Amino acid sequence: MEKILITRAGFTALEKELKQLKSVERPAVIQAIAEARELGDLKENAEYHSAREKQGFIEGRIKEIEAVMSLAEVVDPTKMSGAVKFGATVTLVDEDTDEEKTWQIVGEHEAKIEKGLLNIKSPIARALIGKEEGDSVEVRTPGGDKSYEILSITYK
Repeated sequence: MEKILITRAGFTALEKELKQLKSVERPAVIQAIAEARELGDLKENAEYHSAREKQGFIEGRIKEIEAVMSLAEVVDPTKMSGAVKFGATVTLVDEDTDEEKTWQIVGEHEAKIEKGLLNIKSPIARALIGKEEGDSVEVRTPGGDKSYEILSITYK
């Protein structure tokens, strides 16, 4: 199986979510199912069906997290330098609008664009890999072609 690259922060977040699911949410949904069973007829018991559905989601998410963690290769960006690579925090300026953006390039399981965590498989991240400070980058996005200049590259 192929290793899944993940930052230390991303791995820690998965550990925290897994602990929450196993120690808090799983027992709560088991209790909710038991309480709903006590109400009688399960065919028309909305609480029972809702709790079973939630249990399916929780168990599926637990399996997904455990699978990712078993294949994870934790990368420590603080030990890196140079051109853009996995883990880099890159500040760009849009050459058309002069708008600055800062993203950290992370694995797909920890990417959250609204938090500045950019999936390494995204068009922007793929265009940035291997580039240096001061380089211009052309990116083909769903919204059209964009030009960015790399202002800084840090590893934190």
